[in-house]
Amino acid sequence: MEKNSVPPEKEDRPLADQADGEAGSSGKEEESFQKLYEESLKSVEEGEIVKGFVVAVNEDFVTVDIGYKSEGQISTRQFRTKDGQISVKEGDRVDVLLERKEIGDGLLVLSKEKADKFKAWREVSHACREGEVVEGEVIGKVKGGLTVDIGITAFLPGSQVDIRPVRNLDRFLGQKLDFKVIKCNRKRNNVVLSRRVLLEEQRRELRAQTLKSLREGELLEGVVKNITDYGVFIDLGGIDGLLHITDISWGRIGHPSEKLSVGDRVKVKVLNYDPDTERVSLGLKQTTSDPWEHAPQAYPIGARVKGKVVSVTDYGAFVQLEEGIEGLVHVSEMSWTRKIKHPSRIVNLGDIIEAVVLDIDPSKKRISLGMRQVEPNPWTVIESKYPVGTRLSGKVKTITDFGVFVGVEEGIDGLIHVSEMSWTKKIKNPSDMFKKGQEVEAVVLSIDKENERFSLGTKQLESDPWDEIPNKYRVGSRVRGRVTNLTDFGAFVELEPNIEGLVHVSELRKEKVNSPSDVVSVGETLEAVVINLDPRERRIGLSVKNLKDTDEKEEYERYLSEQSPTSSSLGELIQREMQRKSYEENQSRGEDAEDLSERDQKES
Repeated sequence: MEKNSVPPEKEDRPLADQADGEAGSSGKEEESFQKLYEESLKSVEEGEIVKGFVVAVNEDFVTVDIGYKSEGQISTRQFRTKDGQISVKEGDRVDVLLERKEIGDGLLVLSKEKADKFKAWREVSHACREGEVVEGEVIGKVKGGLTVDIGITAFLPGSQVDIRPVRNLDRFLGQKLDFKVIKCNRKRNNVVLSRRVLLEEQRRELRAQTLKSLREGELLEGVVKNITDYGVFIDLGGIDGLLHITDISWGRIGHPSEKLSVGDRVKVKVLNYDPDTERVSLGLKQTTSDPWEHAPQAYPIGARVKGKVVSVTDYGAFVQLEEGIEGLVHVSEMSWTRKIKHPSRIVNLGDIIEAVVLDIDPSKKRISLGMRQVEPNPWTVIESKYPVGTRLSGKVKTITDFGVFVGVEEGIDGLIHVSEMSWTKKIKNPSDMFKKGQEVEAVVLSIDKENERFSLGTKQLESDPWDEIPNKYRVGSRVRGRVTNLTDFGAFVELEPNIEGLVHVSELRKEKVNSPSDVVSVGETLEAVVINLDPRERRIGLSVKNLKDTDEKEEYERYLSEQSPTSSSLGELIQREMQRKSYEENQSRGEDAEDLSERDQKES
């Protein structure tokens, strides 16, 4: 209980000063004043809160006059603020607790701290009984909650901090907030606060007001309360609405946090409201017009545009042209010349690129873009720059089983097929002739602009030796060569470097031969006669068994040339005719063998 020892009409100055003034003005009043003064002294009891005046302030003590016959001194520590400054000066009124009336030196024992705590407990107890709101400052974090200074130290459980569970209590430190006292026990020095109770009361009032004006199509302002993977919960004032991720933006977003943060104030449109379940669906993008409505005019086919790469997939890159409008650059439309395995080799997220509109479909909200169309197609000029027959040089970039690719220009490679590497050699592995990075010279064979193919050849750098073969190896002529290979169907004979002829197994002897290895061996030198020649197929057919017939024909012709026509008798003429018929029969048999050998070569 708080008492005031000074009469109300004179409480603006100390009682001692008042008594001196009255004694000077009238001697008759001295007696009555002295009586009043003595009564006032009796009314001040230890343990009570009294009002006093600061009469002196120094570094150690604050001297306070409570209207008693002596003053009291209080340590300045009790009057210092958080920054160390003394909060009172001479003449200020203060409430203090009288602990003892006098001590050995005649001074009163006073306490401002205990007076403050006494008043705080009184106010807290009253607030607890009446359900009133108290203000306090969050001063610390303890296990299970926070500590709050409301004049005395109180406990705020974590479950009572907010309506929803709070993961980070540190953000409340230092904040001044309103609370309700839900438990108070002075004996145990225990005070429990709740902020949640206040918020729920406020929420119920706001909810009732919000529900009165909640209609579909209404524009409302709310605060982002919670963010999930599928959307955002907006506090509309006592009631939460769900803003789905698909209704946040006309454009593509991966997560709602890309556009919104907890605590943001946003204007949203009510898309749907169910009074029975009190569920509210909201839209943010619906507060603006759909950008696809003007897309055909803004992005006509053929127009050059700039945009930001917002997504990269295996088949292409999505480019944001404006908020809500994206176009796809397919991987095939990224380069005229390069074979791109993945779009990430050309573009990255966040890149600003230039492209050309190839197609637009507003109904499906699709725009096809091309990056390569920004530059001229090199294949349109490559044919005029490198006509067929042109000699060029380049470095080997890739070696495959079927040929090598040679860099002609930036992004344009020419293929030297294995069949175009040598006139005479059969190339099984191109790596035997070429190395990666090797500088080579080649001849342009053909250019296919539509399929973007560039064919080259190296054998065309020199003349085809087969152009002279028909003159060098006429049918019936005798040849000599080394056996280079034996197969089941015959023996290959090298007539000159890289020029081979085939002696079919049926042409090795007049008798039947089961295997060529029974007659000849690799490395052996053979003499044979040319029985057929095909320059187009690059084949020469040889025969060993026809050598005897060739020898007989040459001997017969030499004999005829030596004989004189005039000296021939009838017997000689008959003999010559018989020889001629015998030769023709042998020649006929030789031609049949030649046909057989040619057929066998084709079958092989």
